[in-house]
Amino acid sequence: MSLIGAIMVPHPPLIVPDVGRGQEKGISSTVDAFKKAADFIVSLEPETVIVISPHSAMYSDYFHISPGSSASGNFGQFRARNVGIKAEYDKAFAEALGSRAGLAGLPAGSLGERDRNLDHGTMIPLYFIREALAGRKLPKIVRIGLSGLPLTEHYRLGMLIKETAELPDRSVAVIASGDLSHKLTHDGPYGFSPEGPLYDERIMDVMGRGAFGELFGFPESFCEKAAECGHRSFVVMAGCFDGVSVHAQRLSHEGPFGVGYGVCTFLPGAADESRRFLDIRREALRREAAARIASEDPYVALARASFTAWTENRERIPVPEGLPPEMYKRRAGVFVSLHLDGALRGCIGTISPAADCIAEEIIENAIAACSRDNRFTPVRQEELNQIECSVDVLGEAEPVSSIDELDAARYGVIVTSGRRRGLLLPALDGVDTPQQQISIAKRKAGIPEGETVALQRFEVVRHH
Repeated sequence: MSLIGAIMVPHPPLIVPDVGRGQEKGISSTVDAFKKAADFIVSLEPETVIVISPHSAMYSDYFHISPGSSASGNFGQFRARNVGIKAEYDKAFAEALGSRAGLAGLPAGSLGERDRNLDHGTMIPLYFIREALAGRKLPKIVRIGLSGLPLTEHYRLGMLIKETAELPDRSVAVIASGDLSHKLTHDGPYGFSPEGPLYDERIMDVMGRGAFGELFGFPESFCEKAAECGHRSFVVMAGCFDGVSVHAQRLSHEGPFGVGYGVCTFLPGAADESRRFLDIRREALRREAAARIASEDPYVALARASFTAWTENRERIPVPEGLPPEMYKRRAGVFVSLHLDGALRGCIGTISPAADCIAEEIIENAIAACSRDNRFTPVRQEELNQIECSVDVLGEAEPVSSIDELDAARYGVIVTSGRRRGLLLPALDGVDTPQQQISIAKRKAGIPEGETVALQRFEVVRHH
């Protein structure tokens, strides 16, 4: 058997009547569409349902496949403890998927959290499917969390789900659970961002057409500003349809409470080599990388040479000849930032110079950025050509007496309280005000939000 269908659904708790207590009537189109989507899944008679949930265990560099034989949960945190869901896990499928991921070099499996309580991102779709089954038993499920890895890795996970579904004794349906933007209206619980409505309009267009290759074109910063919830879920689901045509049907979209809810159904069709979207994306990235690397200035080229040599051979390169004179003569603090598919992949720097010259500073900090940023696993060889790099050379820091002397676009900020010191670079995506700069720099330094700090500002020269 194989993948037989999928749905994209939201998970607002108030859609469950015992939780909403009448509020669910405000999203009646979503309720009706959700029922149709549940009927669609039930009509396919899947033996196993894969539920991809943003609210299951989530790690920065690992996809968690929930272990065990069963799990249960209820809506007690939403004042409806009497409404619960119990599901049996498909252990064999979960183990087979984890094995395939290991062979493919994708970090996924059942290590880590062993929480057997179902999250609401899983329970709400199962609630509607249980209603559609009208007393019949729920199919076995596999619950999968998301990660902080690039979208290409989420798509790859979907491809592995598809491969595992092709085992002879499986008919598999997929549920991509996720709300859309949480910033649609000024009076909503999360406020308004211009990117919110834009995200909803664009994602519903893409999913309604089954144009899954376009999912890679949503920049990380755009998604963050839109405060979306389900994009990675949708990308995993899209990977399940790699190489086949798709019949997509858009059932509903609304957002009366300031949060977007979209419902679509998907049926696989015939093989279609033009829909090998990961291959297409990788080729596009390869071309972009070649052009980008060819245009890099000496600062970035040196950083790339450094983190490439370290990643491939654990080799620290010497300072090369032929660099601009100031890279040999001048000392300065330097930050090296690495991005992959628009997401930060590593960033390490020095506030004050630690090496004899800028060139040495770049070499050392590039090595640290690719291998010693504790927020990330070390950069892998297969990622090297896709890494985007920037180098910030810091000017002299100067004290300021007031936040009015700061400018998030022009100046970086240093906050100091006793021995604790935090820094944030200027002109970062999503950081638009000095207040945001200071708050983030405090968090980085472990300084409580209300604590008074000494402020310094500095300018940088950013090299791409």
